[in-house]
Amino acid sequence: MENVLKKKKLEDITLKETITQVIIPTYDINGLFPRIFTTAEAKMDELKNPTLLEVCMSTSAAPTYLPCHELKNYGDSRNLHLIDGGVAANNPTLTAILNEKREMIIRRQFKTEKNKEEESKMLILSLGTGSFKNVGKYDAADVSKWGLFDWIHKNKTSPIIDIFSDASADMVDIHVGTMFQYDHNLHKNRPDKKNYRRKKNYLRIQAQNLTGELRSVDIATEKNLTDLETVGEELLDKRVSRINLKTGEFEEVEKETKGKALSVKFEGLLVKKGTNRHALIKFAKLLSKERKLRQSS
Repeated sequence: MENVLKKKKLEDITLKETITQVIIPTYDINGLFPRIFTTAEAKMDELKNPTLLEVCMSTSAAPTYLPCHELKNYGDSRNLHLIDGGVAANNPTLTAILNEKREMIIRRQFKTEKNKEEESKMLILSLGTGSFKNVGKYDAADVSKWGLFDWIHKNKTSPIIDIFSDASADMVDIHVGTMFQYDHNLHKNRPDKKNYRRKKNYLRIQAQNLTGELRSVDIATEKNLTDLETVGEELLDKRVSRINLKTGEFEEVEKETKGKALSVKFEGLLVKKGTNRHALIKFAKLLSKERKLRQSS
């Protein structure tokens, strides 16, 4: 891993030099506490400005796959012993939102829709690495007979780790879904158009129910990488999905687009409305508009 990152010249670039603002979670196994690296903090404090090589080695140090990384003399000259940020934030969406809210308080620089609540000012694009939940795999009758070893290792998996990992990611889905979602059943007698629009500001894209080698994090064969790329391409043309706060399942969204046309043209391509591809195009247009307004001020 270190040699690959060095080839990318990441040992010569520090965190504060990133072109865009980044937020990268890790976990300190010595202090038993999450450590979040951010561009904003690196710019304010040189002692919290490690190289991108160190940050990447820390956040990618998945236990049993890659070694823990020691980051020396960070901040108050402490040594951090860091592993994969997924241990603390398997889905880092909420971490990014909270960090951006703090930055918004500092900057107060949004030019569009000034009077709306903070969630209406945000566009959240959350890209998952794929889900492979086995709903119904465990039940009380079976699990009640397990001992310590069964929880740690059973049928070539680690149930306790899988459960902790899924639960962590699911709680983020629920929290963010609640922040941005509108429940027709709860509000059908008193609709709030602002909240109804707000849910479109959060887009979660993730392949569901991956199987076989596609589930693995350490199979880098040409075939598997090509298959993963195919999954991603197909995902673009699937309908936008949102979490059902009652069941925890992601469900395709019913038609929300205006007009009777089923497709729109974008740079010569015909794009189906309501798909992830269409939603990404709309996000890009809104971001472009915001950037132009900031540059003109």
